[in-house]
Amino acid sequence: MSDREKEHEGRSPAQRRPAGGGPGRGMPVMGEKPRDFKKSWSRLARYSGRYLPVFVIAVLCAVGGTALTLIGPDMIKDVTGVILDGLASGIDTAAVTDKCLTLLTMYICGSALIFVQSRIMANVSQGICRRLRSDISSKLNRLPLRYFDSTTHGNTISRVTNDTDTIGMTLNQSLGQLITSVTMFLGSIVMMFIENATLAAIAVASTLIGFAFMSVIIKRSQKYFGSNQKYLGAMNGHIEEIYTGHNIVKAYNAERAAKERFDDLNKKLCDSNWRSQFLSGLMMPLMGFIGNFGYVAVCVAGALLAMNESIKFEVIVAFILYVRLFTQPLAQIAQTATTMQSTVAASERVFELIDEEEMAPDAEGVGKRGKARGEVRFESVRFGYEPDRVIIKDLNAHIEAGQKVAIVGPTGAGKTTIVNLLMRFYELDGGVITVDGVPTSEMARRDVHDLFCMVLQDTWLFEGTIMENIIYSKRGVTEEQVVAACKAVGLDHFIRTLPGGYETQLGDSANLSAGQRQLVTIARAMIEDAPLLILDEATSSVDTRTEILVQNAMDKLTRGKTSFVIAHRLSTIRNADVILVMRDGDIVESGNHSELLAAGGFYAQLYNSQFENS
Repeated sequence: MSDREKEHEGRSPAQRRPAGGGPGRGMPVMGEKPRDFKKSWSRLARYSGRYLPVFVIAVLCAVGGTALTLIGPDMIKDVTGVILDGLASGIDTAAVTDKCLTLLTMYICGSALIFVQSRIMANVSQGICRRLRSDISSKLNRLPLRYFDSTTHGNTISRVTNDTDTIGMTLNQSLGQLITSVTMFLGSIVMMFIENATLAAIAVASTLIGFAFMSVIIKRSQKYFGSNQKYLGAMNGHIEEIYTGHNIVKAYNAERAAKERFDDLNKKLCDSNWRSQFLSGLMMPLMGFIGNFGYVAVCVAGALLAMNESIKFEVIVAFILYVRLFTQPLAQIAQTATTMQSTVAASERVFELIDEEEMAPDAEGVGKRGKARGEVRFESVRFGYEPDRVIIKDLNAHIEAGQKVAIVGPTGAGKTTIVNLLMRFYELDGGVITVDGVPTSEMARRDVHDLFCMVLQDTWLFEGTIMENIIYSKRGVTEEQVVAACKAVGLDHFIRTLPGGYETQLGDSANLSAGQRQLVTIARAMIEDAPLLILDEATSSVDTRTEILVQNAMDKLTRGKTSFVIAHRLSTIRNADVILVMRDGDIVESGNHSELLAAGGFYAQLYNSQFENS
């Protein structure tokens, strides 16, 4: 279905998306809304539940490695005590050596456990990202066309790439660091209270101020992290549209309008990014200052207690090391909190896509019913893209198996809408469509799609060879069948002139003319060989000579099949068995070409208007 016809067939202004991006317009950015970061983080945690056992192992490794690190200062205290005791009578070097070797062994074991924890978190994070991308891919296949009509491709791609990468990076790096930092922080507090409660209380009190400031900063910066992800998606959508339609942009000299739209989004992205980074950047120096303040406070208090002989010197040495281990995680926790805000904003966008309303589920217990004959009925069909804007009001038609049916009418009459309803791309608002007496609503969508092959006005080729593009998803196709199809559409000679022949690599931007691209899609439809055929302006991109060749091939293709042909060029459908003339969503006339011309009605007006200047 062409975007141009959709635009006239009942779209609301907010849903209309111009082909090529409409420079200066683009898709509107979603409005600001309150963000529940706790809910999003909780949702991400539940989503990762299957990795809980492995995650527990990673936590135990982190705790074990950190615990071994925390024992270090206590061992250093013992070494210091041995040295101080031996200053007068002689240092016991054997004892010092044993303790140092034990200390070195503990540090090596602790580092090994932290390394294992990092590897586990890397595997977990990539597993979660892989699952997210897989779920999004499956979700996109279950979304109705309404979603794609109202959402830019770039915004959706940004959720699949940028947002999932942000989540994976945080789970891999920041979450593991957070576990280690929190363990180190809490363990240091415990060890400090074991060594000396007074000094521990002074160190803890000095950090409470830092946590108060950090909570205020996090609360203020949350909304800017959310806006940052949102505007990044909007910019991707705008760039994707402008790149896709760059020929239109240049043809209409709309570069300036496109640049203004880009500059506007870029400014908003820059502003939200600057605000989020500025506020979050305050946490690192703030927590560093608070940590150093606590370090100084402990040194002063320790010196006073030592002077009063309340503690020994080796306790001060151990405590200074514990204070360093205590303050270091504060800066890491602050940095992790900054990263996690981006992660929660990204996860909110990803889950927003995953939670999008899906197509109605297929009816249970209904499968394929043998080879279709191709008899189609429209009975009191009613449909509108918007509830308050009905396009198809009361459509009734009966197409016999094997008939070639042409659907004609002015732009916006509902021609392509009928095809979309027939393919069950949209659900009916009323009435029923049957194929061989079976309502399509009672058939699985996959089975409905298997009944049809399509040739659309907008051609589509993927990265691969010409052979692969023609075969596409069909299985068991031989090279002889592909060559026969290409000969039928007059494409074989051109393909053989290419350096690689049928193995020539193509892509969506392959250097083929519009007519040649169309011929490839027509050959693809011939290979599919489905019982029903849909041709939506299939010859609109070819010249007159090629049109005759394609028309002859189509006559062979439609033989014995029920085919629906949408055409504005009425000269191409004169041999149709039935012509349905549509106007304002209703069939106003039906019959063959001769009957409709003899009637002198609306079809005759349309037909004659194309030749009045001849």
